[in-house]
Amino acid sequence: MQKMTHHEYRNFLLEGTRTGKLATVRNDGRPHVVPIWFDFDGETIVFTTGGSSIKATNMRRDPRVCVCVDDQIPPFAYVQIEGTAALTDNPDELLYWATRIGGRYMGAELAEAYGKRNGVEGELLVRVTPFKIIAHKDVAGW
Repeated sequence: MQKMTHHEYRNFLLEGTRTGKLATVRNDGRPHVVPIWFDFDGETIVFTTGGSSIKATNMRRDPRVCVCVDDQIPPFAYVQIEGTAALTDNPDELLYWATRIGGRYMGAELAEAYGKRNGVEGELLVRVTPFKIIAHKDVAGW
C-alpha cells in the first residue's frame, strides 16, 4: 500500500463518477452513512441534500463529517476525508452546484434537468472543509 500525493488523490476523486460515502453522527452517537454525489470547489467537497434529511439534521447539530471514496477494482485505492460541514440554502449557489454535480454524474445533456430538480427550495448545499485526508493506492500490493 502506498500513500497518494495531493495531485493523485485529487485526480482520483474527480475521475469518473465515483460515489462518496458520507458519515455523520446521529444524536445518540450512532454513525449514519449514506452515498453522495459530489464535486470540488478548490479543496472543499460540495454536495446537495434535502433540508429535512437525516444527514442534514445530523450536520446542523454536529458539523464533523467523514467522506470516503474507494476504487473497487484491483489493486484498489481509497481516499478518506475528515472535515467540517457548512450548510446553505442560497438559491443561486444551490442551482449552480446541483447542475454541475448532475452533469458530472449523469452527463452534460441531463445537467440542467438535474440542477432544476435538486436546486430547489428545501434542498441544501453542503461544503465540507477538510482537516485530515488519508489517501492510499495499490492497497492489494505486495
